[in-house]
Amino acid sequence: MRRFGQVITAGILLAQALWAANLTAQQRTLELDPAKTQIHYVLGATAHTVHGVFQMTSGVINFDPTTGVASGAIIVDAASGNSGSEGRDKKMDKDILQNEQYHDIVFYPKKVIGSVPSQGSSQIQVQGVFRLHGSDHDLTMMIPVQINGKEVSATAHFAVPYVAWGLKDPSTFILRVAKEVTVEIDTRGTLK
Repeated sequence: MRRFGQVITAGILLAQALWAANLTAQQRTLELDPAKTQIHYVLGATAHTVHGVFQMTSGVINFDPTTGVASGAIIVDAASGNSGSEGRDKKMDKDILQNEQYHDIVFYPKKVIGSVPSQGSSQIQVQGVFRLHGSDHDLTMMIPVQINGKEVSATAHFAVPYVAWGLKDPSTFILRVAKEVTVEIDTRGTLK
């Protein structure tokens, strides 16, 4: 009877190990390459439209393709904003983004909706939390994804209603600025 108990215990331990290995096998990780990521923004204004860029410092998305549950973070340096105008960028840094206090702009993925194929194209939704100026906001992005081997390319477009989210409106009596900024992220990474 003791031998039977040992066999049952060994069987339970083996089943637990296989279950844990299966959970690990389901988890996938997308590591984004900051050097191959471009973050562009467009802000409408009365005199002209402002075009600029920000730099991503790191980006990792972990997700379970079966459940869609995701984690990780895409981190952007708030002080990296560059519109081509030193004066405008200093005002954005100091008065709008206040990057001395709020160093990063972060997207925390929570769920991936849609199928991520082993190869080829697909369109997915990524739901998560967008942290800007120290406050969290729900954000869902539609993202076309292309997978070639382990290499992934993706593009996301979304609007940030920065004034509604509590940031200062940079409009003046003469210069009127849009209350939301359009963001486009073009990124490359490795799927593991």
